[in-house]
Amino acid sequence: MSDQPKYVYSFGGGKADGKADMKSLLGGKGANLAEMSVIGIPVPPGFTITTEVCAEYYENGKKLPEASVPQIQAAIKTMEDLYGAKFGDPVNPLLVSVRSGAALSMPGMMNTILNLGLTDASVEGVAKKTGNTRFAYDGYRRLIDMFGSTAMGVEHELFEHEMAGLKTEKGVELDTELSAADLKELVKRYKAVYKHHVGEDFPQDPIRQLMLAINAVFNSWNGKKAIEYRRIERISGLKGTAVNVQAMVFGNMGGTSGTGVAFTRDPNTGENVFYGDYLINAQGEDVVAGIRTPEPIARLDQDMPVVYKQLMGIRQKLETHYTDMQDIEFTVQEGTLYMLQTRSGKRTGSAAVSIAVEMVKEGLIDETTAIKRVNPDSLNHLLLPQLDPKAKITPVARGIAASPGAASGKVVLSADAAVQHAKDHPGEPILLVRKETSPEDVTGMDLAKGILTATGGKASHAAVVARGWGKPCVVGCAAIHIDEKAGQITISGKPVKAGEFLTINGTTGDVMIGQVPTIDAEMSGDFAILMRWADKVRTLKVRTNADSPKDALKAREFGAEGIGLCRTEHMFFEGQRIVDMRKMILVDENEERPGDEELSEEERRSVRAERALAARKKALDALEPYQREDFIGIFEAMAGLPVTIRLLDPPLHEFLPHDDKGQAEVAAQLGIDAKKVKRRVEELHESNPMLGLRGCRLAIKFPEIGDMQVRAIIEAAIEVKKRGHAVLPEIMIPLVGTVEELAFLKKRAIAVADEVQEKAGTKVDYLIGTMIEVPRAALTADRIAEEAEFFSFGTNDLTQMTFGFSRDDVTSFMGTYIEAKILPVDPFQTLDASGVGQLIEMGVQKGRASRKEKTGEHLKVGICGEHGGDPDSVAFCHRVGMDYVSCSPFRVPIARLAAAQAALAGGQTTSRDK
Repeated sequence: MSDQPKYVYSFGGGKADGKADMKSLLGGKGANLAEMSVIGIPVPPGFTITTEVCAEYYENGKKLPEASVPQIQAAIKTMEDLYGAKFGDPVNPLLVSVRSGAALSMPGMMNTILNLGLTDASVEGVAKKTGNTRFAYDGYRRLIDMFGSTAMGVEHELFEHEMAGLKTEKGVELDTELSAADLKELVKRYKAVYKHHVGEDFPQDPIRQLMLAINAVFNSWNGKKAIEYRRIERISGLKGTAVNVQAMVFGNMGGTSGTGVAFTRDPNTGENVFYGDYLINAQGEDVVAGIRTPEPIARLDQDMPVVYKQLMGIRQKLETHYTDMQDIEFTVQEGTLYMLQTRSGKRTGSAAVSIAVEMVKEGLIDETTAIKRVNPDSLNHLLLPQLDPKAKITPVARGIAASPGAASGKVVLSADAAVQHAKDHPGEPILLVRKETSPEDVTGMDLAKGILTATGGKASHAAVVARGWGKPCVVGCAAIHIDEKAGQITISGKPVKAGEFLTINGTTGDVMIGQVPTIDAEMSGDFAILMRWADKVRTLKVRTNADSPKDALKAREFGAEGIGLCRTEHMFFEGQRIVDMRKMILVDENEERPGDEELSEEERRSVRAERALAARKKALDALEPYQREDFIGIFEAMAGLPVTIRLLDPPLHEFLPHDDKGQAEVAAQLGIDAKKVKRRVEELHESNPMLGLRGCRLAIKFPEIGDMQVRAIIEAAIEVKKRGHAVLPEIMIPLVGTVEELAFLKKRAIAVADEVQEKAGTKVDYLIGTMIEVPRAALTADRIAEEAEFFSFGTNDLTQMTFGFSRDDVTSFMGTYIEAKILPVDPFQTLDASGVGQLIEMGVQKGRASRKEKTGEHLKVGICGEHGGDPDSVAFCHRVGMDYVSCSPFRVPIARLAAAQAALAGGQTTSRDK
């Protein structure tokens, strides 16, 4: 056997084969049981079957490797010797629990079987040994239920049905009211259910029970809920689960026995208090099953003072040893305390921050460890409202969690309805529900507490805007059917009328009918301390995506070091602005006037073009003051920090309504024929507008649009400078695919800027760069860098064009792709490092080398897609040497912490620090 791999590791009796740093092999539970044994904590003896066995189990067609079986048998003998009982013995039987335990905690996702080893013979042995027949048969009926439902696929409800029937017959309400004789009868009924559905009797060979239970735990590794949990938590690369077989100790042997679950600190707040529950005369599953109401752990001091004092000592010992908050399980058997588990406890974002900072103050960990210990995504709990954890929550549907936080509000089905509701019922919360949103909906989106859409993904319009504004948002909720005419929606078959309450959880994607209480986010002093530590070690700067002074100020509160993306199109949808914008778009380039018939065809074309240009310029002249004031506000809010302003990017059709009613309203507002509006919408229609007339193509076809925006930017910068404030505008030209496009528009922008500065008699520093979002731009980055003073990677479009995915439509198949492991994650959520990442890395390297060679200057490089707030994507940006990432205001702290963790992980640093 010595030549065989070691598949089984024993623990107990103050020694163990394994230790805490063997989690990848023994799983978290097994490694910690071994560690507790070694450091002198009372642990029932047992053994761990490694994760490598799980991997081989699947490789062998769901069969255990032959060499593992004799090792399991030897480990049973060791456990018997340590415990002083024999597995399957009818007089002095050893009973065991069989539990899962992966390297990363997956609470409740895999199978557990308790009381294994009970048979018709050994149950009588337990009854005689304990003098408690009821206890023995209660354990036996639990085993048949657990074993049947987890190992043999019998529906748990079938056993519950028998339990309910017997309680009705006996006229009792609680399981605990059934007598020993009743439980003997229940065991008979359970065995009949088992035989009916399995086709054979409940196994009376304990070894057969054990081997089937081990298989069941391994099978649960690829169960639906375990797979889904790993997907949600982004857990990958694990070999499988370990299996822990451990001698049973019993908390249900009377008033001197009990069981409990506790945390060494409060997992909700981080407060340094012992937190948890326990039950007297109960088994472990009773605490979490909700059958009985447990007592708070502090009361154990009254019920079992000696045990409580011992438990408090173990609490301190575990925290000191592991230097982290622990989640523990314990059982007291007739006055003797046993520890069944310890692991790093799950905690809220606020608790994570508090615990990390307090442990530094206590000298348990250093600042670097504190930074590494907090999951950046968990900071959402500190920044946005969440559902009240005390509230009863019953989700009726689940969509894609697009923007975190929770919101309750009365349903409105359009932006106009939101505006009307706000006028009629000021201050009343509303929830905007749409099939999908468009830029026309921004007024309603702004008024809403939260946004829910039936379609779309994490990079959809609703998702992007909601994240930027810090509004909870759930998208792609296919269970919703909207009937705007009837004024109602249907969710999973349940009708909800406009004006009735709906609640969404943008952190999980859950949708609830009715009003669920929420709690406001609270940022503690510990949060500021942790952010200070993070800022000391990170090399990657963090900017924000902001389109208004309000957003800019909020981002600065969260530590933003500039604006990496100001989307100018969002500024055109308010009040008179949208009217003037539509006037510009609806200019008729083919309008005939009296006298035109006397001109030649060439002259007529020229005259019409001049008139159209003059009309567009007139509309743009009306828009320019608004743009200028917008930029002044943003520049002043950022107080000298760099502000990257993207020139108009979306296609013009997005500014016009596509329905007859909306087109008629626009026509009436502008005093023109509705047919003209309809005709213009049809002219602007494109088969694939994301690849059509937008970005730099729009500015080349209609240069006056870009001229107006550049003029407004420079005029605003000059005004802010005159007011005595520093200002640093960066003009970004979007969707460039060739250097010629950039050169054409850059030359024009410089001419406009020079004209404005000459007229003002003063100069301002500014940069002109481009957004790298077309694959060709990344491939030819060396040429483009000859003209660009900075690059900003627009990873939403770059991902879309590289994969050939429509970001608004990927929800129809992305779940299938991830489940089938075709893709590890949604590439619009986490940057695709191996594909899109290659283009980015190439673009950074080629662009910087070319710029350095041509001008001797450093090419500033950042990212401004939604990936800028995703921790894994931030780590990638650090590795390829970017200068900054840019994300929505409420993701700024998350990016700051992620950047610090990336710096501590090592690898490439940003170029300015080399």
